[in-house]
Amino acid sequence: MHVVLLSGSPSARSRSELLLGRVRERLEARQVETSLLRVRDFSAEDLLHARFDSPAVQHLQTLIASADGLVVSTPVYKASFAGALKVLLDLLPERALAHKVVLPLASAGSQAHLLAVDYALKPVLAALKAQELLAGVFATDGQIAYPDGGLPARFDEELGARLDEATEQLLAALARRPRPLEAHLLNERLATARWSI
Repeated sequence: MHVVLLSGSPSARSRSELLLGRVRERLEARQVETSLLRVRDFSAEDLLHARFDSPAVQHLQTLIASADGLVVSTPVYKASFAGALKVLLDLLPERALAHKVVLPLASAGSQAHLLAVDYALKPVLAALKAQELLAGVFATDGQIAYPDGGLPARFDEELGARLDEATEQLLAALARRPRPLEAHLLNERLATARWSI
């Protein structure tokens, strides 16, 4: 299995990306291949001028096309998800998330932005035809601590449990995804099928 992790934060020091890191650790511990992409790694010109032919944008499209799932993490600004993430998602093909399981994650300054995931981010992911859109995890800044001295981030116990539960739900959803039938099996089944008219 392969899961793409997409960070929508324009900041190098990002609580929403820490959420993504926790999920990534859990996935990799279960032998799931992951690829991390950050919106800040794309050039502003490519995003703002909608350069579909940009090598970075084409790499994103190819990576997502080959993935089984997508985890999207974003900070919440002014009651919505990051604008740079919206611009990046707009560069994906119309059915980019068909046959994919998607887990949204978000962080914000307060619980007042709790519904930003449901009313802003999820409709965009659904428009990209996500096969299964999981409930997701919303965290407030107070639930995530940056320790001094380069130590790993600390999550409040309740948030850590919700992230782990969401990762388990993602793994379960990935396991139950219908798998496409390999071409040689399809040909074999057609050749040996009993036909009636």
